[in-house]
Amino acid sequence: MPTRIRSLGECTIKSPLHTIGDVEVRFRNDSERVLFEHTVAPDRAPVLDKSGNPLSFEQAGPREHLFFDPARTTVGIVTCGGLCPGLNDIIKGLVTQLWNRYGCQRIYGFQFGYQGLIQRLGHRYTVLQPDKVKQIHLLGGSILGTSRGNQPIGEMVDTLEEMKVDILFVVGGDGTMRGADLLTKEIERRKLSISIVGIPKTIDNDIQYLDKSFGFETAFAEAVKAVRAGHTESEGAPNGIGLIKLMGRDSGFIASYAALADGNVDFVLIPEVPFTLDGPRGFLEALRHKVARRRSAVIVVAEGAGQELMEGYVDVDPSGNQRPKDIGVYLRDKINAFFKERKIELNLKYIDPSYTIRSVPANAQDNFYCQQLAQHAVHAAMAGKTGMLVGRWHTAYVHLPIEFVSNVGRRTVDPDGELWRAVLESTNQPASMV
Repeated sequence: MPTRIRSLGECTIKSPLHTIGDVEVRFRNDSERVLFEHTVAPDRAPVLDKSGNPLSFEQAGPREHLFFDPARTTVGIVTCGGLCPGLNDIIKGLVTQLWNRYGCQRIYGFQFGYQGLIQRLGHRYTVLQPDKVKQIHLLGGSILGTSRGNQPIGEMVDTLEEMKVDILFVVGGDGTMRGADLLTKEIERRKLSISIVGIPKTIDNDIQYLDKSFGFETAFAEAVKAVRAGHTESEGAPNGIGLIKLMGRDSGFIASYAALADGNVDFVLIPEVPFTLDGPRGFLEALRHKVARRRSAVIVVAEGAGQELMEGYVDVDPSGNQRPKDIGVYLRDKINAFFKERKIELNLKYIDPSYTIRSVPANAQDNFYCQQLAQHAVHAAMAGKTGMLVGRWHTAYVHLPIEFVSNVGRRTVDPDGELWRAVLESTNQPASMV
């Protein structure tokens, strides 16, 4: 697994960041690394690189010498994919770090994702300055807007070249990062000195080799509110059921964390753990027993759970990601039919808060995290690093090659791991419903 970070060339310009107030800046160098594995197990060999050394990532932070002259540098920012808490925080962090600390004063925000780099589509770019972004962290969404789907790589590079953009910050998920990787390769083919630095975004917290993704803290905190509403509804009527569908196309992190944080959930259904509906060991019988004992139940289901139970066409979104069929509506109808057939009174309330969660402003935890990611992204870009993204690994901020991260698949909940074991203990649901 190669972890070397590409560089545009030799860094010969002295950084302006030698002091912050009266405190000397702690510069990093490329030899400072963060180990891939932070534990040692006697029954598992460590992961080694091609040289036979333990695999590690380049540590993020300011460099003493820069590739770009800040006063002459033009910067672009683009936000892509679905909305996520923290997008405006990232934009603000990039702009304030570039302007206030490095002295870059040509910063453009391209509107509506990669579409903003296609001139024939007619989207106007926004000139970004500290005054313009001062309060945007209080707003949900992205002041630049977003879009999904691929755009012609050549046309996007044409725009960067014509506008003399030196650095492009790309904020988005796995599809966006695949596009950033293609941009990097086309720029290299043309022998241009343009840095592409990614800041990974996924509300599902499913990016490999990152402790967490920005927006996740806010998302699961908001999800807890929906779960508590479902619990209140379930308690307010005979045989009440609160059914809450949360985000999680491939990974059940939000569903698991929200259930644990609330503490009143009876069933958590996630993509990583298959289940059946019918039969003595199926989910519906387990639910019937729960309602018979407690007169109520709360169910949290991740959007990607139970996809194998539903027949029909599997849709794909414009980014090329599989779009899950609606497990929430499917379960709602199956549960209602199951209890009706047995002539058991049921009062089921179905809650889908997905879009309200995606569009809220980031909370304080994510405010802080986004600021850190933005600062480290600027440090890396000014030093001429490219084809990379910034993230946090084992509590340290690191540089990771975009190609490395985009080709290793998603991070998922381990059915044999501590998180899922904690969910089972909290819900007291059967460990297997197949």
